[in-house]
Amino acid sequence: MIPQVLATDLDGTLIPLDGNAQNVHDLQQIGEHLSQSGMQMLYVTGRHLSSILGVMTGKSLPQPDWIIGDVGTSIYRRESSRETSHSGLSATCADTVSSYTLDGNYVEHLRELVGNFSVARLADCLKPIGELRLQESEKQTPFKLSYYIDHAGRSAATQQIERRLSETQAPYTVVSSRDPFNGDGLIDLLPRQVTKAYAIAWWAAQQAIDCQAILYAGDSGNDSAVFAAGYRSIIVSNAAPEVLQAAQAAHARSGWTDRLFAAPAPATSGVLAGLKHYC
Repeated sequence: MIPQVLATDLDGTLIPLDGNAQNVHDLQQIGEHLSQSGMQMLYVTGRHLSSILGVMTGKSLPQPDWIIGDVGTSIYRRESSRETSHSGLSATCADTVSSYTLDGNYVEHLRELVGNFSVARLADCLKPIGELRLQESEKQTPFKLSYYIDHAGRSAATQQIERRLSETQAPYTVVSSRDPFNGDGLIDLLPRQVTKAYAIAWWAAQQAIDCQAILYAGDSGNDSAVFAAGYRSIIVSNAAPEVLQAAQAAHARSGWTDRLFAAPAPATSGVLAGLKHYC
């Protein structure tokens, strides 16, 4: 099946790395490829909406048709743009950024998953784990609780959190990753079973899009659920070795072939290489 959707992480993946001129050139190539092919673009990122819109402008990223933000706990639909191609993509968003509207159906869906167990109550349950440092308020949502932690203590803290979730019967899942810029550990608490992969599958069902028509690009731990779900995937070369190894192991266990492309180039250039490989 020819890919109909490019779903991509932003940091370390679609966004050009600082000082990498080839990445900048290849970003334009990606925009042209999507425009010519008519593929939709879907951002799937841990960033919150205002941060996403800011980086779209600052880095002249193509404007996506949809955004999955906050590590899978928000979905936004593109409303309008003054300058679009037939595929709904703007070659650059430097002049005009489209408006995006939160998908209320997904909000209700997540509310059903957590019931009356709010993130405030969850934070109280995790207070005994003193190594956790609450992230900034704009990085919190009604369905996501996010912390920083020293990378060295990330694995042990994750185990402690999982025990607390079990003890309190909190309907949440812990996702840990590493900040690609400063190496800090990142901890996200999401409604049970909710990951980037879960959000993509929910969105695809709503849009009547076959999951096999989705091509995913990523680089970090919070992309791992997507890689393990069997989507045709691009892992850029700057990904942590353990991310690639875990994805390869998951695909080997399931007997999947030609669903995982280890790109020979980093970030944006790796995404372009993956597009060429699958398309």
